[in-house]
Amino acid sequence: QMQLVESGGGLVQAGGSLRLSCAASGSTFRSYAMGWFRQAPGKEREFVAAITWSGGSTYYADSVKGRFTISRDNAKKTWYLQMNNLKPEDTARYYCAADPRGVATVRVATCDYWGQGTQVTVSS
Repeated sequence: QMQLVESGGGLVQAGGSLRLSCAASGSTFRSYAMGWFRQAPGKEREFVAAITWSGGSTYYADSVKGRFTISRDNAKKTWYLQMNNLKPEDTARYYCAADPRGVATVRVATCDYWGQGTQVTVSS
C-alpha cells in the first residue's frame, strides 16, 4: 500500500511560480513511475507530467512543456512539480499518482494510488 499527500498549492498571479510536492508513505514505492494530473471544475482529469523511477525519463503534456518541470527524490520518497510562468488556464486541483508499470507514459487508468489533491489558482 502507498499513501500520497500533496502540498504546495495556492493562489498566484499569472506569470508566477509554485512548487508542488508529493510525499509517499507505506511499504510500496520502489519501481513506480510518478505522475501529476489536474482537474478543473466541469472537466475531466488530465495528464500533466510524469517521471520514471530512476528519474531518467520525463514526459509532459504539450500545454505545460517548457514551463513545468517534474523531479523526484527517491531517498525522501517525494516528487515535485515546479510550475513557472503560470497561466489562468492552469487553475485546477492537482493530483499526484503512482503507476506500477514504471514507465513515463502514465495515464489515469494506469495509476494505482492517488493523493487527495492540492488546489492551484492562477489569477489574471
